[in-house]
Parts: sequence; structure tokens; C-alpha cells
Amino acid sequence: MDQFKGQPRLPKFAVPKRYDLHLNPDLVACTFTGTVSIDLDVVADTRYIVLNAADLSVNDASVSFTPHTSSQALAAPKVSLFEEDEILVLEFAEILPHGVGVLQLAFNGILNDKMKGFYKSTYEHNGEKKNMAVTQFEPADARRCFPCWDEPACKATFKITLEVPSDLVALSNMPVVEEKVNGNVKVVSYQESPIMSTYLVAIVVGLFDYVEDHTSDGIKVRVYCQVGKADQGKFALHVGAKTLDLFKEYFAVPYPLPKIDMIAIPDFAAGAMENYGLVTYRETALLYDEQHSAASNKQRVATVVAHELAHQWFGNLVTMEWWTHLWLNEGFATWVSYLATDSLFPEWKIWTQFLDESTEGLRLDGLEESHPIEVEVNHASEIDEIFDAISYRKGASVIRMLQSYLGAEVFQKSLAAYVKRHAYSNAKTEDLWTALEEGSGEPVNKLMSSWTKQKGYPVVSAKIKDGKLELEQSRFLSSGSPGEGQWIVPVTLCCGSYDVRKNFLLESKSGAYDIKELLGCSIADGTCSWIKINVDQAGFYRVKYDDSLAAGLRKATESQSLTAIDRYGILDDSFALSMARQQSLASLLTLISAYKKELDYTVLSNLIVISYKVVKIAADANLELMSGIKQFFIGVFQLAAGRLGWDPKQGESHLDAMLRGEVLTALAAFGHDETLNEAIRRFDAFLADRNTSLLPPDLRRAAYVAVMQRANKSDKSGYESLLKVYRETDLSQEKTRILGSLAGCPDPSIVQDVLNFVLSDEVRNQDAVYGLSGVSWEGREVAWKWLQEKWEFIEKTWGSGFLLTRFISAVVSPFASFEKAKEVEEYFATRTKPSMARTLKQSIEKVHINANWVESIKKEDNLTQLVAHLSSN
Repeated sequence: MDQFKGQPRLPKFAVPKRYDLHLNPDLVACTFTGTVSIDLDVVADTRYIVLNAADLSVNDASVSFTPHTSSQALAAPKVSLFEEDEILVLEFAEILPHGVGVLQLAFNGILNDKMKGFYKSTYEHNGEKKNMAVTQFEPADARRCFPCWDEPACKATFKITLEVPSDLVALSNMPVVEEKVNGNVKVVSYQESPIMSTYLVAIVVGLFDYVEDHTSDGIKVRVYCQVGKADQGKFALHVGAKTLDLFKEYFAVPYPLPKIDMIAIPDFAAGAMENYGLVTYRETALLYDEQHSAASNKQRVATVVAHELAHQWFGNLVTMEWWTHLWLNEGFATWVSYLATDSLFPEWKIWTQFLDESTEGLRLDGLEESHPIEVEVNHASEIDEIFDAISYRKGASVIRMLQSYLGAEVFQKSLAAYVKRHAYSNAKTEDLWTALEEGSGEPVNKLMSSWTKQKGYPVVSAKIKDGKLELEQSRFLSSGSPGEGQWIVPVTLCCGSYDVRKNFLLESKSGAYDIKELLGCSIADGTCSWIKINVDQAGFYRVKYDDSLAAGLRKATESQSLTAIDRYGILDDSFALSMARQQSLASLLTLISAYKKELDYTVLSNLIVISYKVVKIAADANLELMSGIKQFFIGVFQLAAGRLGWDPKQGESHLDAMLRGEVLTALAAFGHDETLNEAIRRFDAFLADRNTSLLPPDLRRAAYVAVMQRANKSDKSGYESLLKVYRETDLSQEKTRILGSLAGCPDPSIVQDVLNFVLSDEVRNQDAVYGLSGVSWEGREVAWKWLQEKWEFIEKTWGSGFLLTRFISAVVSPFASFEKAKEVEEYFATRTKPSMARTLKQSIEKVHINANWVESIKKEDNLTQLVAHLSSN
């Protein structure tokens, strides 16, 4: 039997075709029993059947295999569960006959509290605490509910039957065909599913309300949520029904199931899960409360619903062959969710906001410890860590880059052909490239392999010399180190206006182009005042301009001659180059001063993120610099703050509503007294009346941040008031809004209290990481000591899922000294495990990057004077 241990994939002796699964969950004892009959096709000579199982007890006597050629069931004399490999090995006395047969097993397990496999989630109904039973199987946890071939390529049909308390709602992937009530128990049988992967099987049992609608072709759409919250499901219901219609057109294939249910789960580790026909969500990603949700919550619901419904085609109907190709699922669903959201809410300018996705991808992929989009996965424990900004955000960005290069129509037709060709089956990255190649006639495989098979991306350096534009590519690393790699880079450029645009591929390391020939204008005679490369930021790369080109772009930014997307790109590239010490902090701050008239939501939102980072890094370099830089940023945000004011205006845009909250939050975080006083005045009114118009949802985060700026150990009243609001609300969005504001307090003793609160029973395990986000600069050391003190508890509570990695990155990444990096490394030397190894390395690398940046800022002369000069202009 040992031959099966330590293997990344199951052996291919037998192929599952159909599962007949019976489950009986006990919601009081938090256990379950089950039986499964699996139709198998034995395709090779074997005495063994090997499948996945974990955390289950299998009844050895129940195991049998009945070949279709005989009625004689064969017992398995030896049944072994290898927990480390999560496999169940059944050894039979003789070689099994080829062909179809039925494998039968009985088993039992525990409804765990780890938010994976078959687990329990808790909720209150009429003041009483109750349990619901929920499944979360992606990536590799169906094996914790029933023995199965738990790999995406092992597709089969599923016939599911549940035995549950008769007063509860029991949902699965397919509609109910029969319900037999017997006193206080009922047996619910569901239609057999189409062929699908195990990670998409889903079951939810609990008390729920729902709202219902239909698509234009009669597919039933429902949103389920806790009793009493049905109204909060209406927005997602509207988005869901419209999105299904849209995708049916886009993919040219109808939605394949008779119904789709979307359900809010109180305890849920990820954001949502695209189970076929029964999509599960965190409450914050599905529910929208007209009175207490912010505009950003509304947008989050729309994009997450669109993402999960895109998976019904891209992922569920056509499934990646193995986890190496996970990006096909996630990168694609991310990209197409923007397409759908833009179609439903064009006024949100969501494609401009897509830049936030690209930026997250660029940030992670600028690390040495990044990984290629197509990543080798050798063990189930490694899969969790690749659900990251590379698979989702870089994945989505290279799809956008390719679509922009091939053209929207060709791209869409080729995709539809790909979905049709691989429906009810599995595909690899190359299969998508083949379909796009056939549709476009372009060498897509050759173009794209440099983007998906190697990690990282290029920075294209641009300079003008003797009337020529010289371009050179090299791998960009945030560490500033020289990197290996070469890409086929789709270069787009404009000169002086957007009327003249040139596109070409940079396939070699460098190239020189005559500007007059290329663009018909000249820098020398002034006919071209600026040159912008990577127009609309469609390419997944950065651009480094020489001083004269950079100066032209700075002026064009100030005069708003560039689009918002290009203003964003210039800013973000400059920030990244400054961090990598390829350009000074002085030049970054000089560029930022050109954004004082900026009013675009996405540009300012990114500038705010950058400002937080710059203030902290400046403080590490020179504490006296910190207050000057805070004043400088307060000055940059004044125009937007003044124009938006505190009170929402009649008929204002969704984007202004989001921007108001973010700008005021930044002013509060930087200690702007006027903002702090007004925020606290409004917070006091909110404490007196939760429905006051003085503190609408879009402003609440700003008010909470202001309250925590003023809290300290001799006056904790504001902190205690916030905890009171936290305890009294039953809206997850309000709870996470408060949690995300608490640790920003400048007083380390309060940060200590906050971190202990985060681990208390008052905070659901799924939400603890919100409390770690935004730990103040002054609170970093306290957070690190706390992590070490509580590590055993944290590891035990979150250690089996991906949330553990968030604790490490949140606490470790903000540091900026080589000593601290060494200390962290030494602490974790004996405590690391495969599922957190990548995150730990990335976090330590970020500390090194920060430390190098700090050293380089210390060497810059006259920064204090420059900051004072920029602030006064």
C-alpha cells in the first residue's frame, strides 16, 4: 500500500462516473453519518481502489465492490486511511474485473468549526443560538464529507439525498424531486446533477428566508439569508438575474441548470464559492441594506455576484484540468465580472476601477517570492496559497491585455467556441490559447507563454536620444535588484494627444524608434509636449521615463490633459519605482503635488493608499519628516474634501459617495483637526440616534477612524462607544467596518486591547483578520509581540485554512528593519508549515524592501525643505 503515499495525484486505475450520496447531519451533536455508492469504471489491472478521504471514519465492514457482470459483492479485506496523504486505500483479494461496477461505503464524521469540508455555522433565531450545516469543498475538502475522487478532472454526476429535521430548509446543487416527512425528520431527494467536479458539490441545512425572481428564459433565481433579512437580498437578486441573461449571450451557451440559489452564510472563510446551482457567500458579499450599507458595499456585492455567476460557465461547465490552471477559473471570472458590472452600472466607471486589480497583481508579482500564473502544485496542502493576487488579479490583467490586443469581438467569439468545445469536461491553459489562436489568426500561445509560464513582469525604460525613442525591458523587482526574464510586450503610445496612437510588440530586450516616423511629431520642435506609454494601462508592465519625458507627463497630469486611467498609471509606476530605489522619494512627492486638482475616484483612491505607505516609510527614515509629509498630503486632498463636503448631495454619483468616505478617512488618519472634530461631532449624534442623517454609511468609517485617532489609555470612551455599536448591530458590514478601524489607534496599549478583542468570542473567526488590517505605525511592535504570545492559539484555530496566512502578512509586512526580518525568520524557523511557507517568505521579503527604501530615503538631502516648499505651493 505504501506505493500510493506521497503522490500528488490519485492513480488512474478506476474512474468514477456517478455518486449516489446519502447524508444525515445531526445539528445538535455536530456529527454526520453517510453512505455512498459510486459507479466506477475499472480501466486497468488492479487489486486496489485508491480515493480521497480525510477526517472521516469509514466502516470497514461496509466496503464492497460489485462488478456489473456479477451479483456477487467483493469485500475489501484491508481498508487503510492515510491521513497525511488524505487517501483511502481499499485492497481486494483478487484483481478486479475491467468495466463498470459499484463501490459502496458507509462513513461518519464531525461537523467541524474550521469553515471547510462539512462544517457548522452559528446564528441566532428568536434569541436562541442555533447551528446550520454548510459545505465548502474548494479546493480539496469534499474528501472531508464523503470518500471521493477529489480532483477537478474526475467529473461525475451526483444524486444526493439528505435526512434532516423537518422544520429546516435543505438545499443542494439541484432542485428537490421528492420530500418525505416523517414526524420531525424529513428525507429530501434532489434531481441528479449534470457531470461536475467534486469541489462544486454543495449542501446547506438551516433556517432561511428567501426572495425570488426569474431570468428571461425562466431560470429560477433565489437569494437565501437569515430569517428577517430577506429585504437585504433584493439587490443581489436583481444583479443575479440580469447577469445570467448577460452571460448566456456572451458565452453563447444557456445556463445549464434549472435553478440558481445564492445564500449568505454567517461563518465563511472566503468571499464566496461558486458551487454549481448553489452559490455560498459571506454576508458582506451578498446582502445590501439600503439604510446601513455603504456605496462600496453595493459595488462589492455586484462584482462578487457577477464573479461567482461567471464561474457557472468558466469553472463549472468547463473546469481546469488541475490546480496548475486555477488562474483560468479565477483570472477569467475576475475579468468578466467587470464586464458584467460595467454593463449593469455604466455610471460606476468600473473599468477604471479595474486598475486596482492590476495594481494588486503588480505589487505581489514584483516580489522575488512571487510565482508564475501557471504554478506547479505537488500536494493538496499547497493549493490554498495560490488563491492569491497572481491567480485572480494578474490573471485578470493578462486577459484584459490580450483582449485589448486581439479586439473585443474576436475575443468573445473565440471564448464562446472554447466553452462549447470543452463543456462538461476539463481544459488546460493551452486549450484557451488554441481557441483564441483559431479565432484571431494571431500566435496567442507564443505571445502569452512569457506572461503565464514565468513569474514577474517587465519595466520598460523610455528615453529620448537624437530624435529617437529608445525602449528597454528588464524584469521589475520591488527590491530594486536586477531580475531575469524577457517578455513579448504590447507597447501602445500616444504623443501630445490621444488622436495619434501607435501599437507594436517589443519582442527583443530593446528597440529604438524614430519619433517623427512613428508618430509624425517631434519633442524637439515642441509639436509633442508629452509621450505616454502603455495607454489605458492595458499592459501588465511598468514604465520608467527619463527626466525630460517625466517632466512632460507631470505637466500633462497637472493640466488634466491625460485620462484618469493614464494619470493613475503614471502615479502608480512612480510609486513602485521609488520603492525599488530606481527613483527618489523627492521625485515621487514632486509628481504627487501635480495631483492637487485630482477629483477622479480611482486615481485619488490609489493616491490615498500610496500616502499611507509613504507616511509610514518616511517616519521610519526620519521621525521629524513624518508630520511635514502628513501636512503635505492633507494639502493634496483639500480640494476634493472641500468640493465633496460632509453631506451627500441630491443625485450625486456612486463614485462621489465612495470618494467622500475615503478622503475624509485619510484626513482623519493624518490627524487633520478640523476633520477629527467634525467626525467626532457626527459620531456622537450617531450614538444618540443610529438612524441620524449626520452619519450615513459612506461616512462611518471616517468617523470610526477619527474616534480611534483620539482614543488613548487615559480616555477610552470613544473606543468603548465603538465596541457598543459593534455589539448592537447585526449587520456584518457594520461589524467589519468597525473592526477595520480599531487597530489604527496611535496608542499601543489600545492596540493591545483591540488585538485581544479580535481573538475573543465576540468576533467570528472569519472576521478576525479585519481587526489586524491597518495596525498603526506606533502599534506594530505590540502586534508582533501579541502574534508570538498567541501563536499557539492562532495556529490551532486558523491553522487548517488560508486565513492563517493573513495573520502573518498583516503583522510582519509593515516592518522596515533588517533586524526585524531576522527576528521573524528565527521565530518561524521551527514553526512554519507548507501551507504558510510562501506567505512567510513574501512577508519577510517585504520587510527587506521597506528597510532598503528607508536607508535610501535617509541619504536624500533637503527632503524636509522640499516637503515644506511643495506644501506651500
